[in-house]
Amino acid sequence: MGFTDEDLRRPLIGVVNTWNEASPGHFHLRQVAEAAKAGVWQAGGTPFEFGTFATCGAVALGPGYAENLKYELPIRDVLAASIEIMAKVHLFDGLVLLSSCDNIIPGELMAAARLDLPSILVTGGPMLPGKYKGRNVTMPELDEAVLGSLPAGKVNEQWLSDVENVVCPGPGACPVLGTANTMQIITEALGMALPNSATAPAVSARRLRIAKESGRQVVEMVKEDLKPSDIMTEKAFENAIRVDLAIGGSTNVVLHMPAIANELGLDVRLDTFDKLSRKTPCICAVIPNGPYNIIDLDEAGGVTAIMKELASMLNLEVLSVNGKTLGKNIENAKILDKDVIRPTENPVFREGGLAVLRGNLAPKGAITRQSAIKESMLKIKGPAKVFNSDEESYDAVCGGGIKKGEIIVIRYEGPKGAPGMKEVMLSSEALAGMGLDSHVALITDGRFSGFSRGPIIGHVSPEAMVGGPIAIVENDDMIEIDIPQRKLNVKLSDSEIQNRLENWRMPEPKAKKGFLTIYARLTEPAEKGAAIST
Repeated sequence: MGFTDEDLRRPLIGVVNTWNEASPGHFHLRQVAEAAKAGVWQAGGTPFEFGTFATCGAVALGPGYAENLKYELPIRDVLAASIEIMAKVHLFDGLVLLSSCDNIIPGELMAAARLDLPSILVTGGPMLPGKYKGRNVTMPELDEAVLGSLPAGKVNEQWLSDVENVVCPGPGACPVLGTANTMQIITEALGMALPNSATAPAVSARRLRIAKESGRQVVEMVKEDLKPSDIMTEKAFENAIRVDLAIGGSTNVVLHMPAIANELGLDVRLDTFDKLSRKTPCICAVIPNGPYNIIDLDEAGGVTAIMKELASMLNLEVLSVNGKTLGKNIENAKILDKDVIRPTENPVFREGGLAVLRGNLAPKGAITRQSAIKESMLKIKGPAKVFNSDEESYDAVCGGGIKKGEIIVIRYEGPKGAPGMKEVMLSSEALAGMGLDSHVALITDGRFSGFSRGPIIGHVSPEAMVGGPIAIVENDDMIEIDIPQRKLNVKLSDSEIQNRLENWRMPEPKAKKGFLTIYARLTEPAEKGAAIST
């Protein structure tokens, strides 16, 4: 391999690269990795690049294929294990971790926490928005069109083809507050990526400079023995949760944060999200909370500007990978566009983006993105229409089987039931694309995309597959949703619920072979992060 004895006496840095030719979010990371390795060499370390996988859920999205989305969350654990094995066997002193998308970033953070080697993440950055007839277009619009607007006759095949050809003009994470960019922002907010790195465009020279600087910095971290456990403290997690609530980020963060914290022996609970949400306004008007994209957010000041606006609510003494405190890192930050990043006294939504609901339908909690719901749908009551899969519900929505005022219930899509806690994107995007998101709510023990908007409630726990109350809901049972009061109830007496539960029988597992069967046996419930229990 050409290494000399001198090379191997230096700090040995594993460079984890999720580059591949199947995922647009990661396609540019080969060049980013070269910049990171250059930084390692410059600082006196020796880099060893190795690959691990990264998927793109948008590839599988669509009728007939969306069943494969159930793999997206479980790969988080496999990814973390692959990094753990390489780092242990090859005796790395530190790690640079590169990735862009949804469950890949938290998988890398889980590995960093588990190994507790000096580690720094280099996120891939956001994709540029596409342009169609002079306006910006992003993936959520295309998803809603494919799954809702096209079946409803609101768009035609030619429009769809035209938008499809421009919506992804280059590599990077879809430039909205989906799970990918949410987790890039959270990584910076946790202190595990350099300040001002999360929102730098994927194709920018800044992205390469950030990678090179990160390579240099990880060598310094090895010399100083600055580890993830020194950075990702309880107070750092509280900061990151505040930021997620302030940006109105993806609901999937509620799965990822507990899973990462667990690797450090920390306990992040749903109640923490809800307590902080009541005191943290949503100030970021990026899709789906407003009209702007992540490039706009970057130009408005990025993550440091958001954290500077929240400074009075944050723990400013926590450390970042650059060895400085959060207070020091944000002292010169400022908001450059107050339409994109709102002042706290003029928020997008008066509370945080997420709300945790409880009630007899979700005794252990459920999650919704309240900042992306129209005010008229924050408090509703209606009859249930029950389905045992996302596909069944989607057929009903597209076939005109759902009426305004009804509440869709999709069950057996949880961690054990799917298995894999699938994103119910078929139904949620169809509702939005057909304009029903102002009239129909959706409740599921599965999860949903960071793109999703409207009155969608996920992560209902206990899930149906373990006999949670969602398993015994019947068509036309009345359901009451009260998001301001954090309530989710089915209007049945305790005795009726108990009687139905006693008569309930677990259905046959949907997966009978392969990795998903292992995941179904070992996964924690949604409120604990839905990671494989160790």
